[in-house]
Amino acid sequence: MKKYISQLLALSLSVMVIPAIPVYISGRAGKSAEKPETSVTGDVPEKSEAPEIPDSGSEAPEEVPAAELTEPYRVLDMASGEIIEVTVRDYVIGAVCAEMPASFHEEALKAQAVAAHTYAERQRIRESRNPTADLMGADFSNDTSKYQGYFTQDQARQFLGEAYDESYAKISAAVDEVLPYILTYEDEPIVAAFHSMSAGKTESAENAWGASAPYLIPVESSYDTAAPGYREEIRLTKEVLRQKLETAFAGIVLGEDFSSWIRTEENSDSGTVLKAWAGDRIVSGNELRLALSLRSACFDVRFEGEEAVFTTRGYGHGVGMSQYGADSMADEGRSWKEILRHYYSGAEVFRMG
Repeated sequence: MKKYISQLLALSLSVMVIPAIPVYISGRAGKSAEKPETSVTGDVPEKSEAPEIPDSGSEAPEEVPAAELTEPYRVLDMASGEIIEVTVRDYVIGAVCAEMPASFHEEALKAQAVAAHTYAERQRIRESRNPTADLMGADFSNDTSKYQGYFTQDQARQFLGEAYDESYAKISAAVDEVLPYILTYEDEPIVAAFHSMSAGKTESAENAWGASAPYLIPVESSYDTAAPGYREEIRLTKEVLRQKLETAFAGIVLGEDFSSWIRTEENSDSGTVLKAWAGDRIVSGNELRLALSLRSACFDVRFEGEEAVFTTRGYGHGVGMSQYGADSMADEGRSWKEILRHYYSGAEVFRMG
């Protein structure tokens, strides 16, 4: 077992308890993007100065049938309690359908497919080593508050509506090109975190979750600043803010001065609030993001009368691959391998089978 496995498992656990980030939002010009909240693998940083790696472009599978690359995944259906076997191909297609708009560039869809496949392989290995009792022998469930989003073909048809035939065919073609590939580090599948958009530079896993990974470090992702919904404002009345803070932080003392209820203390280079005062205690920006339902932990706050006004930048935890960044890179002619190598610094694109 590789020396970093214990750290990988710790990071995996920290990621698993972070709710998924909605990736389908209002859509950039010419792009349709509407989607409910998705799974947990979420948010990504771009590399700032990663070494140049020659890219051979997209590579189709060789003579190995895609669905036979590995054993089917075992998915626990939360509604029926049954464990369903899903081929690798069908699972990855369903995950991409659930996690990225079909309107995105084909190379971005391929990058998402590799990330989704990597997530599933890592989770399968994790369960084989340390089974989760609630999964009853499955690799993961279809509970998207805990695991990566996944649509069955019927769910995809319902979600995509009239665009189903074209969109499903586009996603399937992208998946088929890259299905043999996953991302590895020291011969293990990586924690392939991704998010909707960063604040212009992705965040480290250590700053976001308190557990580091050498391939989840901050990288430049300036494309994100032009994404739809990059900068958003949310207003919370005094009473709503009180209720949210008291619910999230039991026993918190807020004091008489409303303008002192939230005070940011320290930010990372990527813009994430690392430390802030919430009443009488120090909390992380991510804790506040979850407590207040903010779009990201990159935020400023000001007080206007009886309202607290939060201005957020980006969407999601900011770790790993930025989906809007990936789409912009693809629009500029970058391949799926270049996208992945940019956002997961030092990870290897590994061919299975």
